[in-house]
Amino acid sequence: MPAGAKGQLRKHHRPRFYRTNGGRRRRYRCSTCGKTFCSNTGTPYHRLQHRRATFDEVAALSVEGLNKSAIARVKRISWNTVQRWLQRAAGSCRRFNDRKTTGYAITELQADEIRTIIRRKEQPIWIFAAIEVWSRLWPATIVGRRSYRNTLTLFRDISSRMNLERVPLITTDGFTFYAKVIRRVFGPACLYGQVIKTRRNDRIVKVERRAVIGADWRLEKILADSEDSSKLNTSFIERLNLTIRQGSAYLLRRTICHPRWKPYLEDHLELLRCHYNFVRPHRALKFGRELRTPAIQAGLVTRRLTFREIFSSTMLLLALRNVTFAFFDSPVSVSVDDSRLSVAA
Repeated sequence: MPAGAKGQLRKHHRPRFYRTNGGRRRRYRCSTCGKTFCSNTGTPYHRLQHRRATFDEVAALSVEGLNKSAIARVKRISWNTVQRWLQRAAGSCRRFNDRKTTGYAITELQADEIRTIIRRKEQPIWIFAAIEVWSRLWPATIVGRRSYRNTLTLFRDISSRMNLERVPLITTDGFTFYAKVIRRVFGPACLYGQVIKTRRNDRIVKVERRAVIGADWRLEKILADSEDSSKLNTSFIERLNLTIRQGSAYLLRRTICHPRWKPYLEDHLELLRCHYNFVRPHRALKFGRELRTPAIQAGLVTRRLTFREIFSSTMLLLALRNVTFAFFDSPVSVSVDDSRLSVAA
């Protein structure tokens, strides 16, 4: 059934089931378009021949630094099955990220790049990442060449989703295109500073901080009001880079595991970003005994989510929006609210 169709869904006149290893699944028919579907249609769990818990465990292991071969050995399933499941999970997380990572406020933003390799290690590829310092939110990421176009794509994506409540402070390293892109996307209203580190024999011997956009007194004032930074720094984005490297088998140092194709790396980063923002609690955001995720701190959700809720929410977008059901001869109206299904008789 097409997304957003209005009609009535009813059970088959005769109860029809199909069997999977995880149990039986009842099918339903739409009286508007005549197509049949089950409760898992539109989710990664559709036609899954294993338990949903196994699927969730595979996704969780992949964001904890295990490669596909290791996951296949641990769970005793085929490598091809792991590959197919992770592609499904990544597609679901990409749609969830696009829908939920919007309307956040930015007070302090830091950006950086991670260098890695693909295919036959012939040429490097770069991962552009950014972090909103106050909420620790990872709003966007881009994979590609270290070019002006990719830098512009990253900041345009961030600016199109953010809620500009105050003048943001943006901090990066001395990469050439950052100043041009930030001036083009945010204009003279923002404050932009660079932290340039000089290394000698793999040691930092000099750190230079300078304001590129905005007066020095404005920069000092916003740093004085900041809860996280007392001076220009890139510490938070560098810590996020470490989290990304630890959570991805592709990016671990001194390893034989590397992505052979760019889409594989992009899929894994979307899965990792969804886990970081919505599932994994951040230790720096702990409030009393309450464990918070960056999405909670940014006001995107009200509680920690699980992979089961994230993967199941795709079904609501594809099949169940503004639809009336007819179950057991009593109509039930169904509405979509975040990742939960609210039912009113």
